[in-house]
Amino acid sequence: MDKKSDSQKKTNQQSISRRQFLTRTTVATAGAVAFPMIVPASALGLDGTVAPSNRINMGCIGVGSQGTGNLGGFLNNPNMHFLAVADVERPHRNRAKKMIDQRNENTDCDTYNDFRDLLERDDLDALSIAVPDHWHSIPAIQAANKGLDMYAEKPLALTIAEGRAMVDAVQENKVVWQTGSWQRSQSHFRHACELVRNGYIGEVHKVEVGLPTGNPLKEPTPPAEVPDGFDYDFWLGPAPWAPYTKLRCHWNFRWILDYSGGQLTDWAAHHCDIFNWGMGTEATGPLNAEGTGNFPREGIWDAAMDYMIKYNYAPGASPVAPKGFELHVSNSFGMGARFYGSEGEIYVKRGKLVSKPGKLKDIEIKDSDTRLYKSTNHGQNFVDCVRSREKCIAPIEAAHHAIAIAHLGNISMRLGRKVQWDAKKEEFVNDPQADRMLKRAMRGEWHI
Repeated sequence: MDKKSDSQKKTNQQSISRRQFLTRTTVATAGAVAFPMIVPASALGLDGTVAPSNRINMGCIGVGSQGTGNLGGFLNNPNMHFLAVADVERPHRNRAKKMIDQRNENTDCDTYNDFRDLLERDDLDALSIAVPDHWHSIPAIQAANKGLDMYAEKPLALTIAEGRAMVDAVQENKVVWQTGSWQRSQSHFRHACELVRNGYIGEVHKVEVGLPTGNPLKEPTPPAEVPDGFDYDFWLGPAPWAPYTKLRCHWNFRWILDYSGGQLTDWAAHHCDIFNWGMGTEATGPLNAEGTGNFPREGIWDAAMDYMIKYNYAPGASPVAPKGFELHVSNSFGMGARFYGSEGEIYVKRGKLVSKPGKLKDIEIKDSDTRLYKSTNHGQNFVDCVRSREKCIAPIEAAHHAIAIAHLGNISMRLGRKVQWDAKKEEFVNDPQADRMLKRAMRGEWHI
């Protein structure tokens, strides 16, 4: 692992956390008669900059493609000050360090191979986390236990049990959490959900969620030499040991069930989240799941390519479906969420909102209607909530219930039968075989 640099040992205004700065300022002010403290204008934000005491000192865990993208989105926000990154691949760490050092106009950004070394720091307020799905729960729970706020990527967790453990850790430690389900910060998604929630399409009886088709592996994957600077064993972490091949890691982990759940989980975290938002089912789940899927028989990519899953929701589970309703999730629909009501339909996806009748989508939501959380900038919403201590627009509970839909579908398809679900207890009904699939064994020292 990379050694801690001298810059990490500093405790100047650039690197101490906001909590430490405020504590020291209070103590110094109390003793000002004996030893006056001169506070520069920049420290108070009077020169037009954001005061060090108000900056959110950030660290990154995972700076591959998505993590670097998130870092780039945050980097020019004057409210954020990045101090350190952790990643199991040296080129990723070095690339992120260069970006941060250029922004900070110094060379002080620290790099770590092991995220636990980054978590030992006492000068961080928050983290940006973007790691493979099989790694989501462990660093998030450890960070929550240290009181660090988090902007973390979807899907929430690899299993329902890990997702529940993450929710509990975040809530118990009262940390601010923003899931990277950024569609919630798009105005047309919010408008579509408000139309549904306020009954403008009448009573809803069915919702269809369309997700992408999976990817078949068309080339062999012989074991290969691990690239220099890549800690492959750490990348595997809690997952079973497997020989290195380039088509296993990084972007391709999504198509392997030891690390993810295929296109089903990758995209349900977006569109099933919008389904829940529109139906008001963010804190519950279905009565059952019954799915069929086409799983590859050869190669290391084993997540379902084609899938059709049906769920039933109880009467009253949604405020706009008093008689209950059906949810269908499949790669055979168009991408997005389509709500079917007694008085019309709403279909929403990225960049598009359509309705039947056509003018329905143009209805203005009244002040007296149910209004959903409004955000126009997902990253800034996280910043604002770190300061206010309010919930973000994509809280962890909503992320948990959104991805649980996909996990239930995968479990049903892998078992080859219908499963009955108790959403309150988060366990299957009289089904020990299915219950065993709510969690996974973890390799070596790893646990939650």
